Amino acid sequence: QVQLVESGGGLVQAGGSLRLSCAASGRTFSSVTMGWFRQAPGKEREFVAAIRWSGPNTYYADSVKGRFTISGDNAKNTVYLQMNSLKPEDTAVYYCAATYRDSVKLDYDYWGLGTRVTVSS
Repeated sequence: QVQLVESGGGLVQAGGSLRLSCAASGRTFSSVTMGWFRQAPGKEREFVAAIRWSGPNTYYADSVKGRFTISGDNAKNTVYLQMNSLKPEDTAVYYCAATYRDSVKLDYDYWGLGTRVTVSS
């Protein structure tokens, strides 16, 4: 089992920045892929970014490429999502997820409860 706890959400003006954190515990993380997803009101959950812990290789949705950065701290078993140049359309609940499968955008088995990000215009 893997436990994931997100933090760092909040209210920010358009153009501002936030850093989300996801603290992970439980199973070994040597072969895990950690991802961030988001779900806006009335929309389906979508992939945002992912990082392979063993790489570290990173992957991004086109909508956030160049603005968001995913990173990990092995010593703390924590993954971060630095979000810059935020737009109102980034408003969503952001979820941290983990998978041990050979996948980046799908098939995540472990999920956090989410942290809300609101970007005002």
